[in-house]
Amino acid sequence: MAAANPVPSTQKITTFLWFDNNAEEAANFYVSVFKNSRIIETTRFTDLGPGANGSVMTVEFELDGQRFTALNGGPTFKFTEAISLMVRCKSQEEVDYYWDRLTADGGQESQCGWLKDKFGLSWQITPEVLMTLLNDSDRTKTQRAMQAMMTMRKLDIKTIEEAAAG
Repeated sequence: MAAANPVPSTQKITTFLWFDNNAEEAANFYVSVFKNSRIIETTRFTDLGPGANGSVMTVEFELDGQRFTALNGGPTFKFTEAISLMVRCKSQEEVDYYWDRLTADGGQESQCGWLKDKFGLSWQITPEVLMTLLNDSDRTKTQRAMQAMMTMRKLDIKTIEEAAAG
């Protein structure tokens, strides 16, 4: 359901996500996964096309304050790992939550905290502690954390911290 009067965005750059014909389904899914999220506005094709008159052309939505637009652009372009969305997580519980929801119903696990959701969009589910460890001044600790991460699909904070500690 679109908002009656969408609030103008102060966000200068908005990410457009190209879908074949399921932009509305994808936007609704993402809004259901992320807290503080909403559908802002749905735009429909007119009789001028190129989509069927009345069908969804774009869905503007917000995920925890970040705006996106989903476009029903047809089958010409597909998502690749060349672009991904990173979700910073404060706890293992948060890592597990996003991992489980984004891999559900046909999503695919990859390596090092990466996954593809059921729409083919790539995500990085990244614990904040990993980013801290990878930027630590102790390069040996950083290397051990990186080596542990490289062996994982879904990232495990405890294992990474134990590896970094030596």
